[in-house]
Amino acid sequence: MDERRLKGKRRVQLGKYAAVRGRKEGRLPAVMYDHRGVSVPLELAQQDFDRLFRALTRSTVLSLELDGGEVFCVFVKDYQHNMVSDRVEHVDFYAVEESVPLRMRIRLQLCGSPEGVRYGARLEKGLSYIEVESLPRNLPDRVVLDISGLGAGDVRRVRDVPLPASVVVLSDPDAVIVALSSSASEAGSPAGARTG
Repeated sequence: MDERRLKGKRRVQLGKYAAVRGRKEGRLPAVMYDHRGVSVPLELAQQDFDRLFRALTRSTVLSLELDGGEVFCVFVKDYQHNMVSDRVEHVDFYAVEESVPLRMRIRLQLCGSPEGVRYGARLEKGLSYIEVESLPRNLPDRVVLDISGLGAGDVRRVRDVPLPASVVVLSDPDAVIVALSSSASEAGSPAGARTG
């Protein structure tokens, strides 16, 4: 099976007891919604969803094949998680049109240990998300910004985020994501730092 492909079947039997029986047999109940609000009850193999779940983000696109036929472009809209079994018990998918651009807020992930922190600079964080627009299948799962080379007084802004040309950034390009103050005792906001 493709890394981001799931196979589902329409559910004929609905209700709590049917869902419980399905889970015991390794089937995960789900619902797929579209932009018109139409919903389709379905089920898929629990192990197939579990295999993908830990790596999913709110912008991860999945291909959902329904009844061995039509394939839908979907996102995970919501899910119910059982804290005791540590398993997902129900999923809501949202189907989108592949040819229509989407606006999406994507979490920023910082990686690396800034060089300046070793010499007393203090890390100041700004934005944790950026807003972008793109065709669904061009959306990045996550946005990673390497801050390991930052020194005291350096700043990274939205315009410094590495993104493919197919993704349009809608957030203010001058908005601060992260900055290093000149010293651990220096007060002030990230906006006061200089661009590195």
